[in-house]
Amino acid sequence: MKYTIKQVKKEFLNFFEKNGHTIIKNSSIIPENDDSLLFINAGMAPIKNVFTGQEQPDSKRMCNLQICIRTNDIDSIGDRHHLSSFCMLGSWSVGDYFKKEAVAFAYDLLVNHLKIPKEKLYATVFGGDKTRGLPADTDSGNFWQDMGIAKNHILNCSFEDNFWRMGDGESPCGPCTEVFYDTGDKHGKSYEETGYFDDKKRYIEIWNAGVFMQYLQTEKGTYEKLPFNSVDTGSGIERLVMTLNGYESVYQTEVYAPIINHILANSDKAKDESVRIISDHIKTSVLILNAGIEPSNVKRGYVLRRLLRRAMRHLRNINAKEGLLEELVAKTIDNLIECDIAPEWNYSKDQIVEKVKLEQEKFSKLLENGLKVFEEFVSNKNNITDGKLNSNLVFKLYDTFGFPFEITKELANEHNLSVSEKEFEELFAEHKENSKGDVGKVFKSGLADINDNTIKLHTATHLLHAGLKKFLGQNVNQKGSNITPERLRFDFNFERKMTAEEVQAVEDFVNNIINQKIEICREEMPYDLAKESGAVGLFSSKYGENVSVYTIGSFSKEICSGPHAKNTKDLGRFKITKEESSSAGIRRIKAVLQ
Repeated sequence: MKYTIKQVKKEFLNFFEKNGHTIIKNSSIIPENDDSLLFINAGMAPIKNVFTGQEQPDSKRMCNLQICIRTNDIDSIGDRHHLSSFCMLGSWSVGDYFKKEAVAFAYDLLVNHLKIPKEKLYATVFGGDKTRGLPADTDSGNFWQDMGIAKNHILNCSFEDNFWRMGDGESPCGPCTEVFYDTGDKHGKSYEETGYFDDKKRYIEIWNAGVFMQYLQTEKGTYEKLPFNSVDTGSGIERLVMTLNGYESVYQTEVYAPIINHILANSDKAKDESVRIISDHIKTSVLILNAGIEPSNVKRGYVLRRLLRRAMRHLRNINAKEGLLEELVAKTIDNLIECDIAPEWNYSKDQIVEKVKLEQEKFSKLLENGLKVFEEFVSNKNNITDGKLNSNLVFKLYDTFGFPFEITKELANEHNLSVSEKEFEELFAEHKENSKGDVGKVFKSGLADINDNTIKLHTATHLLHAGLKKFLGQNVNQKGSNITPERLRFDFNFERKMTAEEVQAVEDFVNNIINQKIEICREEMPYDLAKESGAVGLFSSKYGENVSVYTIGSFSKEICSGPHAKNTKDLGRFKITKEESSSAGIRRIKAVLQ
């Protein structure tokens, strides 16, 4: 029997639902109110505050399938099982059951429902860490034996391998027990024979069957007991289906196989590593673009640009036909839907294809010229010292030709050369400092960054504010805002949850103004005169003697320090993605521009 992604997703969720777990929805890949993560990288990340007691869970037992992105494995992509984006099957107990039940659930699902022979399974447990004051997890090992896993299939592992945390910052954490599948002698000698547990080739991790969150990792790197114990599990569905079907790699699953087959049919120098990188990077790029991220040279936008441009370079390497990138983007979107692992779509297929096409147009000429320049660099021995390419030239490829550092690093490796990331970062920091000029002004408008997207989103907050006053009452006022390149967050005073009709009315109000293509007018005047003219102004103690007043037709007139778009037509389509409580008497709206 061949397992499909749909089948395994259904089997997993049905199993946990029958065991008292509530199925919760897939969250956006962009973390909410969490600056510690670029992307959601684990199933528990969107709900991590429930494990510390800061938020109330939907249920004490939950499960779902969550789209995740992990960028730390990008250099490993092309092997059997590493991916930059994947779907995590997860289950959670919040202050309810703990280790014994988690191990029993894992064994029951894998052996009795998915029919994996127990002889093929190995379990790892935390062996303790005296330097950190963390005891060994002897309970989990005993519970695995009670279920029927042989003692020599249970391994004690280190802090690095079997103590889970979300990073170096403050977060719930704890020892974990992971389940590995033995793929057989063709992938190397057994653990019993050698005493070496090869988790890169022979033994494939298929489930972190229990992160036992007992501790809070503090900013100081110490560990404090949480007020209650919880369980977090996670299994990458692509890797699980690969294992169940006996595939050699995750790229044989239906998530990637149709895409790879299309690449092979439309290129004449295809290599396994290249087609895997292309299929992986395009899928992840689609997910990031759909979340409202645009390619750029900072943060999430840089990750997106790096993925797209790396995919473009590999398409060139395999002599792909013209137009293949756009075809692959469209096919990837269709395939995510077919596999039942698609996100909630914020953009149409045509819109996402157009975004990719625009980035391709920007990079294609730069790529052609940059590759020529790179070859000129490496052909001159004066540019190489002890096998290392001159860092000024590496930075020039980035600054002039738009080569992400990682692409230059790959190219250098192909020529058996090294590059210095430290020296590149120093040159980047120097360039950034020299480029500041007169743009050091800090706008007090809730913007996390100043670029085209944040400027448009900031302008949209004026229209949103006007719409809230129109439909909820003139006593509604802004109480705070935060704007990133991806979304706006707007807090306002209001005593109850908005109805779906009210939310829609405000959204339609904003889009109606955008469609009217109204010029945005800026005037400078004394503060008192601005107030007399009817301009909305908050935090008056922060204003100087003269202020800027921005007027948008007859709809909005606000005192603001900027920056703003020139015309409402520049904003695109406004969409409210969430309306929720921020604190007592304060509501919060999150919105994007499409």
